[in-house]
Amino acid sequence: MTKGMKFNDYLAGATNVKLAKLLEGMADGCKVISHMVNNAGLLDVLGSHDTTNVQGEEVQKLDDLTNKILMDYLRSSETCAGYVSEENEHLETINVNGTYTVAADPLDGSSNIEVAAPIGTIFCINERISLKGGDVVEADFLQKGKNAKAAGYFIYGSSTILVLTVGKGVNAFTLNTKDNEFYLSHPHIHIPAKGKIYSINQGNIEKFDDGLKDFLAHCSTVDKESSRPYSLRYIGSMIGDIHRNLLKGGIFIYPANKGETKGKLRLLYECIPMSFVTEQAGGEATDGNERILDLQPTGFHERSAIYIGSKNLVEKVGEFMRGSKAV
Repeated sequence: MTKGMKFNDYLAGATNVKLAKLLEGMADGCKVISHMVNNAGLLDVLGSHDTTNVQGEEVQKLDDLTNKILMDYLRSSETCAGYVSEENEHLETINVNGTYTVAADPLDGSSNIEVAAPIGTIFCINERISLKGGDVVEADFLQKGKNAKAAGYFIYGSSTILVLTVGKGVNAFTLNTKDNEFYLSHPHIHIPAKGKIYSINQGNIEKFDDGLKDFLAHCSTVDKESSRPYSLRYIGSMIGDIHRNLLKGGIFIYPANKGETKGKLRLLYECIPMSFVTEQAGGEATDGNERILDLQPTGFHERSAIYIGSKNLVEKVGEFMRGSKAV
């Protein structure tokens, strides 16, 4: 595997034909989405539909369009059996003879569209459990993250990059705007084991558990031996913060509020795929108590807290959280 390898050539050697067709379809769909994002200010795609999704969040025009584009390209792949997304209340059967299911956040960070901050598409692919020839069922999607066959994200920023794992490490492919093809640009990504960046909405600090408050105080305390204080970097889109930390080392935190057990981010199509990518790159991801990939999803839109990134920081925040609860 060499830098500059075409995405389709990589897939031919990394996975089976059916999964390759599905991933090629997703990549083609996200090329269209990338073009729309890059030209959003010139197209009639900004603003909201004045409707809300199943989570009660305002639906942006581009949210809806990206969801439809993904469904169309997954349908054309002929290997996708079913689809669940942030924008769909129920599962969608795509092809009764398909092999795989896709859970996706079609446009993570859509509130950043109008200010040109990084946004993206997150996805997780499972092999269906139900028999081919019939409709897909909930159990096809509600699988533990450790069973995933592939996961990744497309980030639309200064360049469009696909970060992908098929369970054999993590590689990233950059979209070449000259020929509209993805090429291997970041082979064998490995997150630094010792990160120095923490990403969290610290404006909500009064809602955090005491252990997390103590960890944040630890991060901002001067200590030359451990290179503290660490740098606070927070974009406000999960995909943007985790992508930076994956390459530079760091931790992204979206906790449950004090006295609650669930966070805000969705387990099935945000926390699980990003955790699968991070673990494959040598990092860690927990909900504050358990490994994300060991959690059993119980619903399509179930929420979870998440602590994800470099091992030293995920383990350190865990120490502070457990110490607080032991008091």
